[in-house]
Amino acid sequence: MLSNDAKLTELVKRLKEFAATNLECVILFGSAARGDFREGRSDLNVVCILRSLSVEELGRLAGVVKWWCVEQKEPAPLFFTYEELRQAADVFAIEIWDMKQGRRVLFGEDLVAAIDVPMNLHRLQIERDLRTVLLKLRQHYLRAPGNAHELAPMLRKSFSGVLTLLRHTLIAFGETPPVHAKEIVARAATLAGADSSGFEPLLHLRESGDFHGDIVPIYGAYLKALEKVLHALDQHFPKREWQRVKKTGS
Repeated sequence: MLSNDAKLTELVKRLKEFAATNLECVILFGSAARGDFREGRSDLNVVCILRSLSVEELGRLAGVVKWWCVEQKEPAPLFFTYEELRQAADVFAIEIWDMKQGRRVLFGEDLVAAIDVPMNLHRLQIERDLRTVLLKLRQHYLRAPGNAHELAPMLRKSFSGVLTLLRHTLIAFGETPPVHAKEIVARAATLAGADSSGFEPLLHLRESGDFHGDIVPIYGAYLKALEKVLHALDQHFPKREWQRVKKTGS
């Protein structure tokens, strides 16, 4: 198996070979760029900025992506034009903020540095994504109430994304989030007035992948802690009130 640096070097080499002058830059972001990469559990996240995203240009890169995903077992690189990535900052505020705060330029110019992230929309994305997780967790419980075999994998899968959202909740509150997951959870729970014990079993499940005991109180405490975080977000950053105005005919 190649080391992470060797994998990234080979990826850039292949991208340059097949994209040629269409390739503007390649950027590593996420845990590997922030310094909290966990071997065997974290991914190498890459964004590639191209001048053209035509199907012909994408087709030239299909073999590179297949090698990266199938042989190296890494998530597919994200492909954008620079203008598209800049315009996406309102709907991908969390992801682009992460790119800006922790990135490593592997090739080309650092085009991400000049992108502005609208932080009011960043806060809305946090709430939307948290509410989506909460709805999915409730729906999953309805399909398998009390069934640890069915519910534990769902909890583990959801918590990876929730941890990112808790980190961004701290950012929305104007704080610099800690690096370690346990500290992120503890601080987010404190800010939200939530019981941190609602998240603690998820930290263990994230590390070990094993679950023992009664799933019901753990699942319930997790849902309640998420509800508290959502309430804190909504109260601290109240939504603008919109008044529907009836149109009158001329």
